[in-house]
Amino acid sequence: MTSTKTIAFVLYPGLTALDFVGPLQVISGLQELGLGFEAVTVAAARQPLPADSPVSVTASHTFEQVPAPYGLIVPGGGTPTFAALADEQLTGYVRQAAHGAEVVGSVCTGSLILGAAGLLEGREAVTHWAAMPMLRAFGATPVSRRWVADGRVLTAAGVAAGIDMALHLVTELVGEDAARTIQAVIEYDPQPPLGPIDWDRVDRAFMESAIMSAAEEGLADHPELLARLATADGARSVSP
Repeated sequence: MTSTKTIAFVLYPGLTALDFVGPLQVISGLQELGLGFEAVTVAAARQPLPADSPVSVTASHTFEQVPAPYGLIVPGGGTPTFAALADEQLTGYVRQAAHGAEVVGSVCTGSLILGAAGLLEGREAVTHWAAMPMLRAFGATPVSRRWVADGRVLTAAGVAAGIDMALHLVTELVGEDAARTIQAVIEYDPQPPLGPIDWDRVDRAFMESAIMSAAEEGLADHPELLARLATADGARSVSP
């Protein structure tokens, strides 16, 4: 009998809920279709964790219970995500679990956690557009795409891009038919009321300043790591 392959979504306090709920719903479809995969959520402990919206989430498993998943996906967020870069328990688990994983992924600023765990050195990667230059602090090359695959590492752009990345991952794992089925089941057919993003009207300076402020707050007790991010951010030349 073929064993079930586990894809673990890493949870931590203050993450952005949609960063993991969107792709989690997609990957859970593999289990519903009986295709040999299961989706789980993992955290340091099985207790409610606040998200950056008014909701709390509780992981289905602890880090110790899922030491060697087939796949690992790390969501992002704001200030708490920057604080997580210095969380040795979290980054240690990500590093250990990624060592034997066939797929390592991230959504939004979750890619910075992959970087802090030493997993992006020499790779192309993407994150939220306002944080793109910070990838250089971890030896990555920022690339402006909806998602970026570099070997077994798959990174998605900001928040909702995680759904696109997850559908791409399903296609790679089990084929296009399953991905199309899951897309139809969750009725993922984006038609935003204001149309696509008008980048000429986006206040880039505001968002870029907000990202750096989040980094400064989250890493106030870790000046060396903050300085690495600030130096990388200072050489800003990447835009969506």
